[in-house]
Amino acid sequence: MLKEVKEENIAALKLELAKAASLVVTDCRCITVKADTALRREFRANGCQYQVVKNTLLSKAIAGTAMKIIDPILAGPTAIAYSYEDPAAAAKIATKDVPIVLIGAGDPVATGLVEGVGRPGGNITGLSELSTELSAKRLEILRDAVPGLHQVAMLWNAADLGMTLRYRSAEDAARLLGFKVQTLGVREPDDFEHAFGEMTRNRPDGILMVSDALTNLNRKRVVEFAMTQRLPTIFELSNLVRDGGLMSYGPKQSELGERAADFVARILRGARPGDLPLELPTRFEFLVNLKTARSLDLTIPPTLLARADEVIE
Repeated sequence: MLKEVKEENIAALKLELAKAASLVVTDCRCITVKADTALRREFRANGCQYQVVKNTLLSKAIAGTAMKIIDPILAGPTAIAYSYEDPAAAAKIATKDVPIVLIGAGDPVATGLVEGVGRPGGNITGLSELSTELSAKRLEILRDAVPGLHQVAMLWNAADLGMTLRYRSAEDAARLLGFKVQTLGVREPDDFEHAFGEMTRNRPDGILMVSDALTNLNRKRVVEFAMTQRLPTIFELSNLVRDGGLMSYGPKQSELGERAADFVARILRGARPGDLPLELPTRFEFLVNLKTARSLDLTIPPTLLARADEVIE
């Protein structure tokens, strides 16, 4: 393959995966042509992408991203499947038998991934979320930190149903609190520049970002824009505060990982995924970056600082 063509293919694949809500990787050496054709048809019908890729190209396309962890399993003929909207859609199509444990996939009942909270059914279980309650809490924290807060820009992946539902809950909470909402849905990396332009033309008083694969991969662009424009931010994940964001409030990520591991352990002991009720987060953390606050000339009230689980100086 010519070097120029190879680099173009890597860049194109990297762009596609940056928009993906999740990635399923499989060894495709045993699949028949008939089965492959049927599988491609089902993926397309459910809004998923499917392709056979060279391991070297895939490895370079995921370099520097969270997907890099799959590098050790890239051997032999490899096929990948991914969805821009539903994090579990590709996995659900790829297998009806292999257990799937959800984490960070939004509300799986609302998105149709599972039948119900008490009995998910099929081969899926895991952790759901408290989107409405958490959205209201984040906005209340932002209000307490920013005097005169009136307009909030909300940035989310509009191609992901789960994240759109999370955005809608945040929008409802904002309106109940009396805030004007600036809606900034993105679908691919290039859309962030449009969102930044909208905020430059119509300046909000703060930014709330809904976290998923797309927004997380572009998080540093969001943090840098907010710093340049001197805009307070609140995020769902603590790592964005360590990257320079102002504040975050959400489920403690280490606890989610531990509870996901517990689901896996129960399944390995013989439990059926569809019989294990979905669980909700129980431990939450609130982080404040005082260095960022000082750069914004923003004084965080002592009463709010006292509630923080971690203060970054």
